Amino acid sequence: MVSAELILRSEGASLSSERSVKRAQTMERQEILQWLREESNAALETLWSRADETRRCAVGDEVYLRGLIEFSNFCINNCAYCGLRVDNRTNRRYRMPEEEILDAAQKAASLGYGTIVLQSGNDPYNTDAWVAELVRKIKRTANIAVTLSLGEQAFETLALWREAGADRYLLRFETSDVRLFRRIHPSNCGEGHIRITLLQWLAELGYEIGGGMMVGLPGQSYESLAADLEICAQLDLDMIGIGPYIAHRETPLGRQAANYVLPPDQQVPNTETMACKALALARLMRPDANIPATTALATADKANGLAHGLTRGANIVMPNVTPIHYRRHYVIYPDRYSEVMDPDSHYRYVVDALSALGRPIGKGPGASPALARKGNGFKAADGGPGGDV
Repeated sequence: MVSAELILRSEGASLSSERSVKRAQTMERQEILQWLREESNAALETLWSRADETRRCAVGDEVYLRGLIEFSNFCINNCAYCGLRVDNRTNRRYRMPEEEILDAAQKAASLGYGTIVLQSGNDPYNTDAWVAELVRKIKRTANIAVTLSLGEQAFETLALWREAGADRYLLRFETSDVRLFRRIHPSNCGEGHIRITLLQWLAELGYEIGGGMMVGLPGQSYESLAADLEICAQLDLDMIGIGPYIAHRETPLGRQAANYVLPPDQQVPNTETMACKALALARLMRPDANIPATTALATADKANGLAHGLTRGANIVMPNVTPIHYRRHYVIYPDRYSEVMDPDSHYRYVVDALSALGRPIGKGPGASPALARKGNGFKAADGGPGGDV
């Protein structure tokens, strides 16, 4: 196999040139596959450097912090990989009162976060009208960008929440392989891939859209992961979330992974290095996207995962502002690196990590530079355009 390192070296352009950044958006399938299969540390250093330089040219050195609020772990879904699944009777369920959600949003604002991310299981208690009013209250009291991560919703619901002031929506498509998607979402047996369609709807509604995938799902092939990266580029995602699959023992996939794993030469491993390969390639293919160093990445390698993400293409971190007595029960996967950190401790941890890397904290909502060409973005509390303050 031709080393993927040679592909980059053959371009003959300066890494810092605008031409190099633009060239990176068009990567052939074979090139993606070569990088995903690359095992030479020396060659991978070329990939890491290229992704880091592309990040610097396209979105700058600033790292934007999003305050994550996990306000309910009730879920009526039964996804095969997720610890919040309805059949997991071992997890203590909770719903944060509205007052505590608003307090957490204020905490995020006081720490200087320009965005909060409201995340929940698929909880019927979260009615369309209640979420819309919650968004309005947060915009009035904190006046920061609001990202929603509330799963699959009807077009009318998404439109209502956008009108209420929500700026962004995170919805990982998880895998573009329809057969694999149906395996991990047994209740979703419709034709096609509903989340790809929903991401297109979200873009039509003017949301800043975030998608992405898990790396190393049992049954995920290299071809499948390469297709996932191509989908991220084709959807022109503003945010791309990539993290390794981490097994939860109270899920069917966690207990029965051996039944689905492909032969070694086909199965993508769920390692920190493989997740970083995908992250770096996503940066090369979508230079101006916001890409987080995810909690899963930092959990897979508690010593170096966060730093590796930030030096291999990432420019976003999501510190958790959920009160710690709730957070320990939001267990999509076990042993999160931030599980025992209160909001202040998590903030200090991230600040120290950024300081060690020489990366400044970004100010304001931190909208994707891609929004300048799309014409949408942060809404101020009055519902008008806010700009990236």
